[in-house]
Amino acid sequence: MFIKYKLDKILLMKLETHVAHFTSPLYLESGRILEPYKIAYETYGEINDDASNVILICHALSGSAHAAGKYENETKAGWWDDLIGDGKAIDTTKYFVVSTNVLGSCFGSTSPMDNDYPKQRPFRLKFPVLTIKDMIKAQKQLLSQLGIHHLYAIVGGSMGGMQALQFAVDYPNFADKIISLAATYATQPWTMGFNKVAMEAIRRDPRFDNGNYEKGAFEEEGLDGLAIGRIAGHISYLSPDSMNDKFGRNYVSNDGLFELFGRYEVERYMEYNTNNFSRIFDPLSYLYIVKAINTYNLSRGYDSLYDAISRIKADITLISFKGDYLFFPKEMEHIHQMLQRNQQKSAHYEIDSNYGHDAFLVQIEKFDTIIKDKLEKN
Repeated sequence: MFIKYKLDKILLMKLETHVAHFTSPLYLESGRILEPYKIAYETYGEINDDASNVILICHALSGSAHAAGKYENETKAGWWDDLIGDGKAIDTTKYFVVSTNVLGSCFGSTSPMDNDYPKQRPFRLKFPVLTIKDMIKAQKQLLSQLGIHHLYAIVGGSMGGMQALQFAVDYPNFADKIISLAATYATQPWTMGFNKVAMEAIRRDPRFDNGNYEKGAFEEEGLDGLAIGRIAGHISYLSPDSMNDKFGRNYVSNDGLFELFGRYEVERYMEYNTNNFSRIFDPLSYLYIVKAINTYNLSRGYDSLYDAISRIKADITLISFKGDYLFFPKEMEHIHQMLQRNQQKSAHYEIDSNYGHDAFLVQIEKFDTIIKDKLEKN
């Protein structure tokens, strides 16, 4: 069942925020069932009469449904605001854009710290392991409840790019266009290694208490384990060149060079950003989403990767970044080559960037025209 959304007051672009509640069971890839559940999402622009202008936006690990625009009294816009909006590459005067928060996330959708119905206590570690397949299945249920049974396009970066590709394979007739940035066909050991640092740092923090912490326990001081794990994440999101350009060997001016814990600017940056992150992101959500990223494999459930890719009917656009040391461009090129051999519609753009994996978030000007042209092309 779909329960009516709530609407927040917004500024400028037509932006609505919603929470949809479902009482029907969601059958997960693991064999477990999630019931009931909720999905937080935002919409931008207006849907046309035949619902042919709908674009779905899928977010990365730490993202949320708030992809664009600003709320009243908000200083920071949504995480892809440079890409989505009136007159931008994903033009909300033309398209009706839906941005969802994935299951397992702590930003409004059902997550490990929600109550395990009918028990009046959080799931915590009893929450089911989720996969990318599960995430998109829930999103498809949401869209169906909204009366949207076909999409013009699906766009996402990193884990969002994984979701976009999974949609293309699992639901071949669901979207006309798929645009996947900084993603892969299966998470590789190199990336799993970075993720392992974060998972172990969280698990071994005494305050994590095997997931038995109280809601809001880390809002003031954060969780050290998550902050440490996030440092590993930040390193993987950047690149050696971008770190050299951003920090060099600059030393914090009021720290002594011969003090044991005196810091270079790169160290101060890591401390500041990761400590803030550990105050706003739930550690159990982090563990569950990282697990979903690690288990991502387009070929699972099919005879082979070739078999999975062969199912795709959408026009595929793959965008990778030369400086990405988390999901290497060759991984996206591999998908493109398989599509080309099958004479399926595909284009691969390797963006000249030394920023690193996070280029898909911060260097919009390097690829926004590609997305704009792909969306406008019939």
